Amino acid sequence: MTAYVIATMSIHDPATYKKYTDRTPPIVKRHGGRFLTRGDEVFTAEGTPFTDRMVILEFPSKAHVDAWIKDPDYVEACQFRYAASTGRMIVQESRGNTEDPDPRL
Repeated sequence: MTAYVIATMSIHDPATYKKYTDRTPPIVKRHGGRFLTRGDEVFTAEGTPFTDRMVILEFPSKAHVDAWIKDPDYVEACQFRYAASTGRMIVQESRGNTEDPDPRL
């Protein structure tokens, strides 16, 4: 099943954060992932205005996401992200059921 990663972050040190973003594309690609959006402008349609950075990635499976997150090169790159921002990273697998989804999920 395809897996999506949605990351949001508030960046307080752009120069240090760039050291993270410079390193991530080849690591994501190595694990079969691709960026669907990467820091593009976000428009809030409903609710509290969203002002953070958002990145959405697609991977062939959750196993690919797990391998990416554990990759030593990615772990090393994350030190720059941790130093420069606060945020959240969530993963959702696509079950492909958009016609009749379980409302409890």
